[in-house]
Amino acid sequence: MTACLYFSDPVCLEHDPSALWPGHPESPQRLVAIERALAARARPRWERRRARPADEEQLHLVHSAAHVRAVMALCAAGGGAIDADTLLSERSCAAALHAAGAACAMTRALLAGEGSAGFCAVRPPGHHAEPRRAMGFCLFNNVAIAAELALAELGAGRVFILDWDVHHGNGTAEIFRRRADVLYASIHQAPFYPGTGPLEDAGCGEGEGFTINLPVPAGSGGELWVALLAHVVLPAAVAFAPDLVLVSAGFDAHAEDPLAACELQTAAFAEMARRVRALASAAAIPVGAVLEGGYNPPVLGECVGAVLDALAGEDEGGEEAQFIADVDELPEVARALAQVRRYWPL
Repeated sequence: MTACLYFSDPVCLEHDPSALWPGHPESPQRLVAIERALAARARPRWERRRARPADEEQLHLVHSAAHVRAVMALCAAGGGAIDADTLLSERSCAAALHAAGAACAMTRALLAGEGSAGFCAVRPPGHHAEPRRAMGFCLFNNVAIAAELALAELGAGRVFILDWDVHHGNGTAEIFRRRADVLYASIHQAPFYPGTGPLEDAGCGEGEGFTINLPVPAGSGGELWVALLAHVVLPAAVAFAPDLVLVSAGFDAHAEDPLAACELQTAAFAEMARRVRALASAAAIPVGAVLEGGYNPPVLGECVGAVLDALAGEDEGGEEAQFIADVDELPEVARALAQVRRYWPL
Protein backbone atom coordinates (compact mmCIF):
# COMPACT_ATOMS: atom_id res chain seq x y z
CA MET A 1 0.00 0.00 0.00
CA THR A 2 1.17 3.55 -0.72
CA ALA A 3 2.91 5.16 2.21
CA CYS A 4 1.59 8.13 4.16
CA LEU A 5 4.17 10.66 5.30
CA TYR A 6 4.19 12.29 8.75
CA PHE A 7 6.47 15.30 9.22
CA SER A 8 7.42 16.86 12.53
CA ASP A 9 10.55 18.14 14.20
CA PRO A 10 11.59 18.75 17.83
CA VAL A 11 12.66 22.28 16.88
CA CYS A 12 8.97 23.16 16.59
CA LEU A 13 8.73 22.75 20.36
CA GLU A 14 11.20 25.59 20.89
CA HIS A 15 8.78 28.37 19.93
CA ASP A 16 7.47 29.44 23.34
CA PRO A 17 5.27 32.55 23.59
CA SER A 18 4.74 31.88 27.30
CA ALA A 19 7.91 33.82 28.10
CA LEU A 20 5.92 36.98 27.30
CA TRP A 21 2.40 35.66 27.98
CA PRO A 22 2.23 32.89 30.59
CA GLY A 23 -0.45 30.45 29.53
CA HIS A 24 -0.39 31.46 25.87
CA PRO A 25 -2.64 28.94 24.05
CA GLU A 26 -0.19 28.30 21.19
CA SER A 27 2.09 26.28 23.43
CA PRO A 28 4.61 23.46 22.89
CA GLN A 29 2.16 21.22 24.74
CA ARG A 30 0.10 21.05 21.57
CA LEU A 31 2.74 18.93 19.84
CA VAL A 32 3.51 16.99 23.01
CA ALA A 33 -0.15 15.98 23.19
CA ILE A 34 -0.19 14.89 19.55
CA GLU A 35 2.87 12.71 20.04
CA ARG A 36 1.39 11.23 23.21
CA ALA A 37 -1.86 10.38 21.40
CA LEU A 38 -0.05 8.83 18.43
CA ALA A 39 2.16 6.74 20.71
CA ALA A 40 -0.92 4.99 22.07
CA ARG A 41 -1.43 2.98 18.87
CA ALA A 42 0.80 1.91 16.00
CA ARG A 43 0.00 3.32 12.56
CA PRO A 44 2.20 1.27 10.22
CA ARG A 45 1.16 3.12 7.07
CA TRP A 46 2.56 6.38 8.40
CA GLU A 47 6.26 6.93 7.76
CA ARG A 48 7.91 9.52 10.00
CA ARG A 49 10.22 12.06 8.41
CA ARG A 50 12.12 15.11 9.62
CA ALA A 51 12.61 18.03 7.30
CA ARG A 52 15.30 20.63 6.89
CA PRO A 53 14.21 24.20 7.61
CA ALA A 54 12.88 26.26 4.76
CA ASP A 55 15.39 28.58 3.15
CA GLU A 56 14.78 32.26 2.45
CA GLU A 57 14.12 31.56 -1.23
CA GLN A 58 11.19 29.37 -0.25
CA LEU A 59 9.84 31.97 2.17
CA HIS A 60 10.09 34.61 -0.55
CA LEU A 61 7.71 32.60 -2.71
CA VAL A 62 4.90 34.30 -0.80
CA HIS A 63 6.49 36.71 1.71
CA SER A 64 8.33 39.97 1.18
CA ALA A 65 12.03 40.10 1.99
CA ALA A 66 11.30 42.86 4.50
CA HIS A 67 8.84 40.66 6.38
CA VAL A 68 11.26 37.74 6.56
CA ARG A 69 14.08 40.02 7.75
CA ALA A 70 11.86 41.56 10.44
CA VAL A 71 10.88 38.20 11.92
CA MET A 72 14.46 36.97 11.89
CA ALA A 73 15.76 40.19 13.44
CA LEU A 74 13.22 40.13 16.27
CA CYS A 75 14.16 36.57 17.17
CA ALA A 76 17.87 37.34 16.94
CA ALA A 77 17.30 40.16 19.43
CA GLY A 78 15.81 37.68 21.90
CA GLY A 79 12.15 37.88 20.89
CA GLY A 80 9.29 40.26 21.45
CA ALA A 81 5.73 41.07 20.47
CA ILE A 82 4.58 41.55 16.88
CA ASP A 83 1.05 42.18 18.12
CA ALA A 84 -0.90 41.40 21.26
CA ASP A 85 -1.27 37.72 20.29
CA THR A 86 1.82 37.02 18.18
CA LEU A 87 4.76 36.71 20.52
CA LEU A 88 8.24 35.50 19.64
CA SER A 89 10.97 33.91 21.70
CA GLU A 90 14.58 33.60 20.61
CA ARG A 91 13.92 30.22 18.96
CA SER A 92 10.60 31.10 17.34
CA CYS A 93 12.14 31.76 13.93
CA ALA A 94 13.91 28.40 13.94
CA ALA A 95 10.62 26.69 14.72
CA ALA A 96 8.80 28.64 12.01
CA LEU A 97 11.47 27.77 9.45
CA HIS A 98 11.10 24.08 10.28
CA ALA A 99 7.30 24.35 10.04
CA ALA A 100 7.51 25.87 6.56
CA GLY A 101 10.26 23.45 5.60
CA ALA A 102 8.14 20.48 6.64
CA ALA A 103 5.25 21.69 4.47
CA CYS A 104 7.62 22.10 1.53
CA ALA A 105 9.23 18.68 2.05
CA MET A 106 5.83 17.02 2.31
CA THR A 107 4.66 18.66 -0.89
CA ARG A 108 7.83 17.73 -2.75
CA ALA A 109 7.54 14.11 -1.61
CA LEU A 110 3.86 13.81 -2.44
CA LEU A 111 4.28 15.21 -5.94
CA ALA A 112 7.26 12.90 -6.48
CA GLY A 113 4.96 9.95 -5.81
CA GLU A 114 6.53 8.96 -2.50
CA GLY A 115 3.17 8.88 -0.71
CA SER A 116 -0.54 9.35 -1.21
CA ALA A 117 -1.12 11.46 1.89
CA GLY A 118 0.88 13.57 4.29
CA PHE A 119 0.51 15.41 7.57
CA CYS A 120 2.74 18.07 9.11
CA ALA A 121 2.51 18.30 12.90
CA VAL A 122 4.28 21.63 13.21
CA ARG A 123 4.07 24.99 14.91
CA PRO A 124 3.77 27.93 14.83
CA PRO A 125 0.72 27.81 12.57
CA GLY A 126 0.65 29.81 9.36
CA HIS A 127 -2.66 30.64 7.69
CA HIS A 128 -3.03 34.17 9.15
CA ALA A 129 0.42 35.27 7.94
CA GLU A 130 0.08 37.72 5.05
CA PRO A 131 2.78 38.57 2.50
CA ARG A 132 4.09 41.45 4.61
CA ARG A 133 2.69 40.78 8.07
CA ALA A 134 2.76 38.17 10.83
CA MET A 135 -0.40 37.95 12.94
CA GLY A 136 -2.73 35.60 14.78
CA PHE A 137 0.08 33.39 16.19
CA CYS A 138 1.42 32.93 12.61
CA LEU A 139 4.85 33.98 11.31
CA PHE A 140 5.16 32.36 7.86
CA ASN A 141 2.28 30.92 5.85
CA ASN A 142 3.23 27.25 5.69
CA VAL A 143 0.41 26.07 3.41
CA ALA A 144 0.74 29.00 1.02
CA ILE A 145 4.50 28.49 0.72
CA ALA A 146 3.95 24.80 -0.04
CA ALA A 147 1.27 25.57 -2.63
CA GLU A 148 3.43 28.12 -4.41
CA LEU A 149 6.38 25.72 -4.38
CA ALA A 150 4.18 23.10 -6.04
CA LEU A 151 3.15 25.57 -8.73
CA ALA A 152 6.47 27.29 -9.30
CA GLU A 153 8.90 24.38 -9.09
CA LEU A 154 7.23 20.99 -8.84
CA GLY A 155 5.07 20.84 -11.96
CA ALA A 156 1.62 21.32 -10.46
CA GLY A 157 -0.77 23.38 -12.56
CA ARG A 158 -3.54 23.83 -9.99
CA VAL A 159 -3.67 23.47 -6.20
CA PHE A 160 -6.81 23.18 -4.05
CA ILE A 161 -6.46 24.47 -0.48
CA LEU A 162 -9.14 23.57 2.06
CA ASP A 163 -9.03 25.49 5.33
CA TRP A 164 -11.18 24.03 8.11
CA ASP A 165 -9.63 26.02 10.96
CA VAL A 166 -12.36 27.85 12.90
CA HIS A 167 -10.70 31.17 12.02
CA HIS A 168 -10.66 32.49 8.47
CA GLY A 169 -7.26 32.07 6.84
CA ASN A 170 -6.92 35.70 5.83
CA GLY A 171 -3.26 35.32 4.91
CA THR A 172 -3.80 32.44 2.50
CA ALA A 173 -6.83 34.14 0.99
CA GLU A 174 -4.89 37.36 0.45
CA ILE A 175 -1.89 35.61 -1.11
CA PHE A 176 -4.00 33.84 -3.74
CA ARG A 177 -7.06 36.07 -4.14
CA ARG A 178 -6.01 37.29 -7.60
CA ARG A 179 -4.97 33.84 -8.86
CA ALA A 180 -6.84 31.24 -10.92
CA ASP A 181 -4.35 28.42 -10.29
CA VAL A 182 -5.29 28.08 -6.60
CA LEU A 183 -8.80 27.32 -5.38
CA TYR A 184 -9.01 28.39 -1.73
CA ALA A 185 -12.03 27.30 0.34
CA SER A 186 -12.51 28.20 3.99
CA ILE A 187 -15.21 27.17 6.47
CA HIS A 188 -14.94 29.42 9.51
CA GLN A 189 -16.90 30.93 12.38
CA ALA A 190 -18.18 34.47 11.80
CA PRO A 191 -18.33 37.06 13.14
CA PHE A 192 -14.99 36.18 14.68
CA TYR A 193 -11.26 36.86 14.46
CA PRO A 194 -9.76 38.08 12.14
CA GLY A 195 -12.98 39.62 10.77
CA THR A 196 -12.40 38.60 7.14
CA GLY A 197 -13.94 36.00 4.85
CA PRO A 198 -17.53 37.05 4.08
CA LEU A 199 -19.54 34.81 1.77
CA GLU A 200 -19.55 37.47 -0.94
CA ASP A 201 -15.74 37.67 -1.14
CA ALA A 202 -14.90 35.37 -4.07
CA GLY A 203 -11.49 36.82 -4.92
CA CYS A 204 -10.83 39.46 -7.54
CA GLY A 205 -9.47 39.99 -11.03
CA GLU A 206 -8.39 36.75 -12.65
CA GLY A 207 -8.97 35.07 -9.31
CA GLU A 208 -12.66 35.91 -9.02
CA GLY A 209 -14.51 32.72 -8.18
CA PHE A 210 -11.40 30.94 -6.95
CA THR A 211 -11.97 31.96 -3.33
CA ILE A 212 -14.84 30.24 -1.52
CA ASN A 213 -15.63 31.73 1.88
CA LEU A 214 -18.19 29.87 3.97
CA PRO A 215 -18.83 31.67 7.27
CA VAL A 216 -20.91 29.81 9.86
CA PRO A 217 -22.41 31.06 13.12
CA ALA A 218 -21.22 30.27 16.61
CA GLY A 219 -22.73 27.02 17.82
CA SER A 220 -22.46 25.33 14.42
CA GLY A 221 -21.84 21.60 14.58
CA GLY A 222 -20.40 18.91 12.38
CA GLU A 223 -23.60 18.42 10.37
CA LEU A 224 -23.34 21.93 8.90
CA TRP A 225 -19.57 21.81 8.33
CA VAL A 226 -19.74 18.45 6.56
CA ALA A 227 -22.75 19.58 4.49
CA LEU A 228 -20.89 22.66 3.28
CA LEU A 229 -17.91 20.52 2.40
CA ALA A 230 -19.98 17.86 0.63
CA HIS A 231 -22.43 20.08 -1.28
CA VAL A 232 -20.38 23.22 -1.98
CA VAL A 233 -16.62 22.84 -1.56
CA LEU A 234 -15.92 19.40 -2.98
CA PRO A 235 -18.10 19.74 -6.12
CA ALA A 236 -16.27 22.99 -6.90
CA ALA A 237 -12.93 21.26 -6.27
CA VAL A 238 -13.85 18.43 -8.64
CA ALA A 239 -14.65 20.98 -11.36
CA PHE A 240 -11.38 22.79 -10.64
CA ALA A 241 -9.45 19.52 -11.25
CA PRO A 242 -6.41 20.16 -9.01
CA ASP A 243 -3.09 18.36 -9.15
CA LEU A 244 -2.66 18.56 -5.37
CA VAL A 245 -4.88 19.01 -2.32
CA LEU A 246 -3.56 20.84 0.74
CA VAL A 247 -5.50 21.20 3.99
CA SER A 248 -5.03 23.90 6.60
CA ALA A 249 -5.99 21.52 9.39
CA GLY A 250 -7.07 23.50 12.41
CA PHE A 251 -9.02 21.77 15.17
CA ASP A 252 -10.26 24.80 17.10
CA ALA A 253 -13.84 24.30 15.86
CA HIS A 254 -14.05 21.40 18.32
CA ALA A 255 -16.70 21.79 21.00
CA GLU A 256 -14.06 21.60 23.75
CA ASP A 257 -11.66 24.15 22.29
CA PRO A 258 -11.27 27.23 24.51
CA LEU A 259 -10.80 29.84 21.78
CA ALA A 260 -13.96 29.45 19.69
CA ALA A 261 -17.66 28.63 19.91
CA CYS A 262 -18.38 25.92 17.35
CA GLU A 263 -19.54 22.44 18.37
CA LEU A 264 -17.70 19.89 16.23
CA GLN A 265 -16.75 16.54 17.69
CA THR A 266 -13.71 14.50 16.69
CA ALA A 267 -15.83 12.39 14.31
CA ALA A 268 -16.61 15.48 12.23
CA PHE A 269 -12.94 16.14 11.52
CA ALA A 270 -12.46 12.48 10.61
CA GLU A 271 -15.43 12.68 8.24
CA MET A 272 -14.09 15.80 6.54
CA ALA A 273 -10.71 14.11 6.09
CA ARG A 274 -12.43 10.98 4.78
CA ARG A 275 -14.31 12.97 2.13
CA VAL A 276 -11.20 14.88 1.09
CA ARG A 277 -9.32 11.59 0.79
CA ALA A 278 -12.11 10.23 -1.41
CA LEU A 279 -11.82 13.25 -3.73
CA ALA A 280 -8.06 12.85 -3.97
CA SER A 281 -8.28 9.11 -4.53
CA ALA A 282 -10.86 9.49 -7.30
CA ALA A 283 -8.63 12.03 -9.06
CA ALA A 284 -5.43 10.01 -8.38
CA ILE A 285 -3.76 13.01 -6.71
CA PRO A 286 -2.10 13.34 -3.30
CA VAL A 287 -3.43 15.19 -0.26
CA GLY A 288 -1.34 16.83 2.43
CA ALA A 289 -2.44 18.51 5.65
CA VAL A 290 -0.60 21.06 7.77
CA LEU A 291 -1.51 21.75 11.39
CA GLU A 292 -3.05 25.14 12.14
CA GLY A 293 -5.07 25.78 15.33
CA GLY A 294 -6.43 23.59 18.10
CA TYR A 295 -5.81 24.73 21.66
CA ASN A 296 -7.10 21.95 23.91
CA PRO A 297 -4.02 19.69 23.76
CA PRO A 298 -5.63 16.32 24.63
CA VAL A 299 -8.50 16.95 22.20
CA LEU A 300 -6.02 18.07 19.56
CA GLY A 301 -4.11 14.81 19.89
CA GLU A 302 -7.32 12.80 19.55
CA CYS A 303 -8.39 14.76 16.45
CA VAL A 304 -5.03 14.44 14.71
CA GLY A 305 -5.05 10.68 15.29
CA ALA A 306 -8.54 10.41 13.81
CA VAL A 307 -7.56 12.48 10.77
CA LEU A 308 -4.44 10.40 10.17
CA ASP A 309 -6.58 7.27 10.19
CA ALA A 310 -9.05 8.83 7.78
CA LEU A 311 -6.37 10.06 5.37
CA ALA A 312 -4.76 6.62 5.37
CA GLY A 313 -8.06 4.84 4.77
CA GLU A 314 -7.72 2.98 8.05
CA ASP A 315 -11.13 3.97 9.44
CA GLU A 316 -13.51 2.30 6.99
CA GLY A 317 -16.99 1.88 8.39
CA GLY A 318 -16.79 5.26 10.10
CA GLU A 319 -19.60 7.44 11.37
CA GLU A 320 -20.50 9.24 8.14
CA ALA A 321 -24.21 8.42 8.43
CA GLN A 322 -24.64 10.93 11.25
CA PHE A 323 -23.56 13.74 8.92
CA ILE A 324 -26.11 13.14 6.15
CA ALA A 325 -28.22 16.27 6.44
CA ASP A 326 -31.37 17.65 4.85
CA VAL A 327 -29.78 20.55 3.00
CA ASP A 328 -33.14 22.35 2.76
CA GLU A 329 -33.06 22.70 6.55
CA LEU A 330 -29.62 24.33 6.56
CA PRO A 331 -29.97 27.97 5.41
CA GLU A 332 -26.21 28.48 5.42
CA VAL A 333 -25.86 25.79 2.77
CA ALA A 334 -28.61 27.31 0.62
CA ARG A 335 -26.92 30.72 0.74
CA ALA A 336 -23.54 29.19 -0.05
CA LEU A 337 -24.94 27.27 -3.02
CA ALA A 338 -26.49 30.45 -4.44
CA GLN A 339 -23.16 32.28 -4.16
CA VAL A 340 -20.78 29.59 -5.38
CA ARG A 341 -23.02 28.49 -8.29
CA ARG A 342 -22.16 31.82 -9.89
CA TYR A 343 -18.74 30.30 -10.60
CA TRP A 344 -18.89 26.52 -10.32
CA PRO A 345 -21.30 23.74 -11.36
CA LEU A 346 -22.62 22.35 -8.08
